[in-house]
Formats: sequence, C-alpha cells, structure tokens
Amino acid sequence: MSSLEERLSGIDARISARLEANGRSSDSLTRIVVSKFHPASMVRDLYALGVRDFGENRDQEASAKALEVKDLELNWHFIGQLQSNKVKSVVSYASAIHSVDRGSLLDALIKQTVERRTALDVFVQVNLTDDPARGGVNEGELLGFADKVAAAPGLRLLGLMAVASLDGEEERDFGRLAELSAQLQTHHPAATYLSAGMSNDFELAIDYGATHLRIGTAITGNRAY
Repeated sequence: MSSLEERLSGIDARISARLEANGRSSDSLTRIVVSKFHPASMVRDLYALGVRDFGENRDQEASAKALEVKDLELNWHFIGQLQSNKVKSVVSYASAIHSVDRGSLLDALIKQTVERRTALDVFVQVNLTDDPARGGVNEGELLGFADKVAAAPGLRLLGLMAVASLDGEEERDFGRLAELSAQLQTHHPAATYLSAGMSNDFELAIDYGATHLRIGTAITGNRAY
C-alpha cells in the first residue's frame, strides 16, 4: 500500500505534467486536499509534507478539526452545500467558500461579513445538471446572482465552482463551465478562478482551465466513515 507521502507526490507529479502540457505555470493552480472523514492528525501529517490548503464539507467536523490544528497556518476551503444557520461558524475559520448557490445563503454571508476588514473569498456554484438536488445556481440566473455577490462589501467573487454530472460526460461539463466563466468575466473581469476537478477527473479539469482542484481519496486514501 502506498504511503500518504507517495500518494501526494504522485498526484502532484500528474498535476505538474498536465499544467506543463497546457502551457501553465504551477502558481496558476491551488491543490486542495479534501480532509473530510479524516482526523486532525492527518492534517498535521499533510502539513509536514507542505500542504496548506484543505477542504471540508460539513461544519460540525470542520470547525472541530480547525480548532484542533489552530496552531498551524492553514487555508480552509468550505466545499459542500452550506446551511445558512452554519454561516457564522464557517466564516470564523474558512478562507474561502466554494458553494454559494442561493439567495438565502448569500444574505446570511453578507450579514456575517459586512464588518470584515478583509473580504471573504467565495465561488458561485453553478448547477450543470437538471437535478436541483445537486446544488448550484441555474445557468439562466447565474449572472444576476453573481452581480449580487460582487456587490457585497464583505465578499470577494473569485469565480465559479461546479461538480461534473454523474453520466460520464465530464468533458462536456467542464467545457460548459469554461464558457460560463468567460461570460462571467465580461461582467466581472477579476472573477477568473474555476473550482473544478476531483480525484477522478482533475486532469481534464486542468485542460479546461481549473484553478482550484478538490482532491480527496486519491491523496488521503479510503476514509473512515
């Protein structure tokens, strides 16, 4: 069985090769290790290997874990669907929220960040499927919703986030995401970032301009559910 260090090194080598193939530099991408269902001790192990960006999708787990490793200088990325009543907790430790997807959540974020000295980084999640349960703003509502995010004084609109659909058409989905990103940038030129790509499709996501990869099992190994 490969070690944590070997898995991390292997993924980073694949990322570097794909970036080079696309004529991109290493500083054009943030590799986020999804640490959900793993203990704080693994976060410490990954920190010792140079990892600084971690992803979590449940506040109850993430807030406790962040507290356990508060002595480390980390960037926590909240990547799951966020309940409005959890916003106050999440903004206390998260560096970025990747899943802003509805008006009620946006209102809660605005309320909790209005007095921040530095704006909270956020991605608008777009739904690339016909299934509302997948989360995300519908394409037709995207630009109007993004305008509201960009106007919030305590938030900084980084760009878009999406999860590829489950029908094996990742190339189609990432292509569409890139098109939506280009449309967004005509209204908000600074919103150039794309949070896309996970353990099974991150190389393809890089081809389509992903700047933030959310990689879990391929690095961390099987999780203790």
